[in-house]
Amino acid sequence: MADHAHSTDPAVQRQLDRLWALSPGADVLGLERITALLDRLGNPQHDLPPVFHVAGTNGKGSTCAFLRAAIEAAGLTCHVYTSPHLVRFNERIRIAGSLIDDALLAQLLEEVLDASHDIGASFFEVTTAAAFLAFTRHRADACIIEVGLGGRLDATNVIEQPLICGIAQLGIDHQAFLGDRIEDIAAEKAGIAKAGAPLVTLHYPARVANRIGQVVKHVGTHWIARDAGWDAQAAGGKLRYKDSQGELELPLPRLPGAHQATNAALAVAMLRHQDALAVPPAALRAAMGWAEWPARLQQLSHGRLAALLPADAELWLDGGHNPAAGRAIADFFRRRLAPGRRFHILLGMLANKDLTGFLEPFAGSKAVIHPMPIAGHAAHDPGAIATAAAIHGLAVASNDGLEATLRAIADEAQAPLTVLIGGSLYLAGEVLAANETPPV
Repeated sequence: MADHAHSTDPAVQRQLDRLWALSPGADVLGLERITALLDRLGNPQHDLPPVFHVAGTNGKGSTCAFLRAAIEAAGLTCHVYTSPHLVRFNERIRIAGSLIDDALLAQLLEEVLDASHDIGASFFEVTTAAAFLAFTRHRADACIIEVGLGGRLDATNVIEQPLICGIAQLGIDHQAFLGDRIEDIAAEKAGIAKAGAPLVTLHYPARVANRIGQVVKHVGTHWIARDAGWDAQAAGGKLRYKDSQGELELPLPRLPGAHQATNAALAVAMLRHQDALAVPPAALRAAMGWAEWPARLQQLSHGRLAALLPADAELWLDGGHNPAAGRAIADFFRRRLAPGRRFHILLGMLANKDLTGFLEPFAGSKAVIHPMPIAGHAAHDPGAIATAAAIHGLAVASNDGLEATLRAIADEAQAPLTVLIGGSLYLAGEVLAANETPPV
């Protein structure tokens, strides 16, 4: 699926137009192009601050958010590279705590594009190179890098000496690139492992763990898995973490969803198993409340779209788009929804995603599904969404677009409402822009 971006800044847009014209029209994995491009740029990947490198199918972005929150709570600074963006391209590159400004972004993109004219670098590869240049030219104590797709052949995997690596939840996604067997996906994610950099992971089933173990053995690094080198449990309103250094009692994360305790615990484990940065327990506790990660069970309590619903309604946004994300989201609302509360899901999903698998966890609920388009992307059409919903016994209602659908739901409301807009990070970006609440 081709990536793209738009900017209100003319200088940035000129470079984005160049990028769109020069880059391949689809995701392309491999390290040859990014290696050649970075070599022309002076190999900035060798001069980054200590790197936390994070892979995973779900939860890697949230893990990065917890890492950033803890590092900053410790009085330190960090650069952050994540993808995709939701509203503004600038969201991908955070320099020492702040989103990159338009002037610097335009300058860096121009520099990278000038160097890449005959390489055929992809959208993500150009972006990665620009981020690495930014991070080497501005001081910070650490660098948090989120894998874009997979791990082994992802453009970020040119980092040869990360401080520590982590793998979040694993699941089936991006089958065209990573295969449809979970153990093969695990091997691709574990491809970020490097000798001398501990690899911290969650607990996985035996067949998955065995494949990760093979990769770790080949690389020759130290693998620290949950239930072996560390553990954490959410109970009694607390997150209780323990490893060889001792035990910690932390608040539960402010980010909604039981799965966020797992992501937070992984971040804590990564911070506790590195020795370059001093991040005390007080900073880890603060991070549980400080971490923010938009479009992941984000409640829109204000804004233009939120104002279309009754005052007692809840409007939620989530960009999860695979079966594992569907399970986490369905579990959250199953616990949250009071009897008699109406539940509507405005659902848009890219055509290459497992629509039926995403909806399966909602089977048996009283959710009403409203099919939504995704501007500029090939998405499942309303008929496909209706068919998938019917398979799981879910009601379907027609829609006339985002705002019209919200107004229709509000007009027909005869009981308290909960509305979820979900299924795609691209759709989430549209929503945040329309709600006038972009990430900052």
